[in-house]
Amino acid sequence: MKFKNTKERIIGKIVNETFLFTILAIVMGLIVGAIVIKISGFSVFEAYGAMIKGVFSKPKYIARTIIRSTPLILTGLSVAFAFRTGLFNIGAEGQFIIGALVAAMLGYFLHLPAIIHIPLVFIVAVLAAALWGGIAGYLKAKFGVNEVISTIMLNWIALYTSNYVITRESVKMPGTESSYDIHETAQITITWLKSIVGPAKINWGTLIAIIIAIIISYILFKTTLGYELRAVGHNKDAAEYGGINVKRSMILSMAIAGGLAGAAGALHVMGVSYHVSVLSAMEGYGFNGIAVSLIGNNSPLGVVLSAFLFGGITFGGARMQVLGIPTEVINIVIGSIVFFIATYRIFQFFTKFFTKKKLQKEGK
Repeated sequence: MKFKNTKERIIGKIVNETFLFTILAIVMGLIVGAIVIKISGFSVFEAYGAMIKGVFSKPKYIARTIIRSTPLILTGLSVAFAFRTGLFNIGAEGQFIIGALVAAMLGYFLHLPAIIHIPLVFIVAVLAAALWGGIAGYLKAKFGVNEVISTIMLNWIALYTSNYVITRESVKMPGTESSYDIHETAQITITWLKSIVGPAKINWGTLIAIIIAIIISYILFKTTLGYELRAVGHNKDAAEYGGINVKRSMILSMAIAGGLAGAAGALHVMGVSYHVSVLSAMEGYGFNGIAVSLIGNNSPLGVVLSAFLFGGITFGGARMQVLGIPTEVINIVIGSIVFFIATYRIFQFFTKFFTKKKLQKEGK
């Protein structure tokens, strides 16, 4: 297809077949959710109306939706980056925990001016999580250990390591199951926005996450490193034949993916929670990142948009409880969307099938 000008070329890149199928999958997911809501005995319009109001009716709701979406941008990027390089990073959850733990420790134990404290906490937390993710990459490259198995185990190790550290006397705040709050010099909350959005802890994390997404997009599609990593993801044998160091690429890919998930954990602590707590189970930031990555078709721009969609559905969906609708219903809606996106090739099949039939009928 020839485009007449730059505007048409940009629109053509955004509104492509994959984009349209993603929209169709979302619509199908919402339809399935509507059916479930109706079967449960509730009004579909009231339920979805409550969801929309729960996101857009007040500035503080919009702020909370953005806050909820921020870690999903980075964990989604983490999963998407690994996908692009032929690896399945199911360990974003553990890498998130490591990033959060390191940020909480450095934010509390170090006493530095904010201009040094904030970047130091963030960078060290990201590096620690990158190292954690790199372990799975090294095991894969050196010994052929499946990254799915190793990252699942690393998730649990991260969880119990975090719990152990938090329960130390010097770390745990008395009378709680949490660590001490980080100092204000390590916090990234935007205090002057409180007059607009109320008590919602809006912070610089969202802007940082979007900037990171732009950087990752540039690395993947505009640099030699990105080309090599994607080449390994497409066909590692061909990449190796072409002179690319496949083992180094695997380790580097998992390290970058780990760093991204760790950045999510660090920003969450620095901008929202200010501490880490003893966990009895995974919080789900990393696992939700898998769904976000799938919805975003594993592209950085798609991940940013899908993170806001996912955050909006989960936060706004909680408002449906006011009508007495069980929380399980919103999980069914999200699960349906992910299911239809994961099986979007079904839409492609029917599209080609009916196009072929139409051409046959027209005698072409």
